[in-house]
Amino acid sequence: MATMGHSYTTVAQNVAPEPASSPPLLRQIFDEYQNNGVIMTHYNYTGKLQENRYRNGLKPEAITFLVICLLIVLENAVVLVAIWKNKKFHLPMYYLLGNLTLSDLLAGFTYMVNIVLSGPKTLELTPLLWFLREGGVFITLAASIISLLAIAIERHITMVNMKTYHRAKRYRMFALIGASWILSLLLGILPIMGWNCMGHLPGCSTVLPLYARSYILFCVSVFIAVLLAIVVLYVRIFRIVKSNTRKLGCLRKSQARKSRKCMDLLKTVTIVLGVFIACWLPLFVLLLLDFFCKVGQCFVLLKADYFLGIAIINSLLNPIIYTLTSKDMRRAIIRLLCRHCLMTEDGHVKKIGIPFLDCSTSKIEKSAYRLEGLETTVSSGNITPSTIKVLYPRMLRS
Repeated sequence: MATMGHSYTTVAQNVAPEPASSPPLLRQIFDEYQNNGVIMTHYNYTGKLQENRYRNGLKPEAITFLVICLLIVLENAVVLVAIWKNKKFHLPMYYLLGNLTLSDLLAGFTYMVNIVLSGPKTLELTPLLWFLREGGVFITLAASIISLLAIAIERHITMVNMKTYHRAKRYRMFALIGASWILSLLLGILPIMGWNCMGHLPGCSTVLPLYARSYILFCVSVFIAVLLAIVVLYVRIFRIVKSNTRKLGCLRKSQARKSRKCMDLLKTVTIVLGVFIACWLPLFVLLLLDFFCKVGQCFVLLKADYFLGIAIINSLLNPIIYTLTSKDMRRAIIRLLCRHCLMTEDGHVKKIGIPFLDCSTSKIEKSAYRLEGLETTVSSGNITPSTIKVLYPRMLRS
């Protein structure tokens, strides 16, 4: 009996560990995501530990970027409040502008958190926290870029069709907003879901040592495709407005002012494309270089923070380009920030405020909102219903 009991105990001891070792792969992945040594290994392999910024505190350039991020958050917050408090901005097109503003605000905030958790704190992070830190920046920056595409799509549809507001337009707006965030989230969570280089150092990015270079190439390809799509759409809008301007130029002199206003849109479109390309192209080129360069060969990759900082500046400029070029938006923001300085209690502009705020509201400008927010559609609010009536008389009658 003792022998049988001893053998039973031995078998039980041999069988017992099996349930605990049933998910070894999941446990291994979990342990790797919580292993701080993985960060040290990857940063040492890519040569980033040679930089002093992982030993000392925040450098002056990091503090500068922190200030820029703070300005981005404050600036975009003011625009969001202005849109929320003014019912005249509760139009479908303004939803897209608000979505762009929100994504820019979050981009500034996440990059500010990224900077605070950088430097010496980077080496204290676990891979899980590292993926969350970098993924947050990726998601918000991607949302900002894709929001620009959504705005370009909506403006192109509106300029081509020139139809008055209908309920389907609102659904299209929400569809564009939802699609922009879904695509951004998918791009941002791919590394933490497994598309990374943990366990395969030769495939690691130098700029982002835990990201696979193939993932970096994929993201750059998506962003470049978005950029090209934006350029194509705005070129088409440019041609439409230019054609309309020529038609107006053939009309009587009373239409000359409207023709000049159409030219303002062309300038705005040029600024939009120029600023977007100037801010993002350096980062795209750097990330492409990251894919093709072997580890330790391209030292410029160790200065990636400057390139990302330039891209972040686009979030600082977007509200200025897309909203402050609108007279009504300027009026709303100044009324929000400095109502007592430039305006009287009954809402009229003081003489001192006239040089800063040209906000006379005529009957034509009031009726512009009946045309589905055409002011927003053309960036600067300069195409009036009378202009559209001259160009598309039959369509408006229908």
